[in-house]
Amino acid sequence: MTNRTPLASDSMDPLRPFRQQPRRWARAQARALRGGHVCCGADCAKGCEPVLIRERTGWGWIDWTVPADGSLPHEPDRIAVFSPLANRAQRLALRWLARRPGHRICLGPLAVRPATGAVTVLALIAATLATLHGRVPLSITVPAAALAPLLVEHLPDVLDARAGEHARVLDAGPACRYLHRLASLHATLTDAAARSDQYRVRRALQIGHDQLFETADLLQRRDTRSVSAVLITRERLMLQLVARTAEILTPMAGDAPSACPGRPARQPTGRTGPRSRHQPQPNPQRTLHR
Repeated sequence: MTNRTPLASDSMDPLRPFRQQPRRWARAQARALRGGHVCCGADCAKGCEPVLIRERTGWGWIDWTVPADGSLPHEPDRIAVFSPLANRAQRLALRWLARRPGHRICLGPLAVRPATGAVTVLALIAATLATLHGRVPLSITVPAAALAPLLVEHLPDVLDARAGEHARVLDAGPACRYLHRLASLHATLTDAAARSDQYRVRRALQIGHDQLFETADLLQRRDTRSVSAVLITRERLMLQLVARTAEILTPMAGDAPSACPGRPARQPTGRTGPRSRHQPQPNPQRTLHR
């Protein structure tokens, strides 16, 4: 008996932003239109950075670009996949890495974080008050006021680099588009695991996460053309996982529950069935008089 060739994944619906919570996308899109620059294509200035909306998932995150016409984006701008073997401390670091992308404030030629600007103002105020009251010498307040903004500006980058060792991030391009297709298949496994706690369903979800991470690691080092055969094999495996999971969750014909639990099933009417209560019974006296 030969296995059937799985259907092509092009027939499946692509993964859309916040597909289970469309109101979250509407709120995030409205917030981006109010407070950020929405890239409108070739008409934008050179070097403009589009506003990204980050959707956190159980296996990583997806950054979506906000289209200028208010529609849903067709492809993600960036996809990150977390390591499935991360321990508890590493998972906490990955949650930090998956935080919302911070906007920067343009101060002339420099672009700094809002937290850096706030810390700079607070450090200057604290240094001035400490110097005026004479409690702390000037040789300590001035270096502290200068180092505090630098620490706030560069410390998140250091933490991101340490946490990024357990994540694989792919930017927009052929590799990101292919990983988007696998993420669409993995979303089907996630929905199945949310409806059922069977071991085989949860195991399929784990295998799907492993495939996502290994594929992202492969595409981070190689281009799609050089590993096309491996990518086709991985996509077929994901399709088989989706098909097997659908078979597990589909009830058999004999396992269909009764329409009214607790009551016996209604028997079909016919000559071989029991006589109905409302059917008139033959009168024996009439038969004798005849």
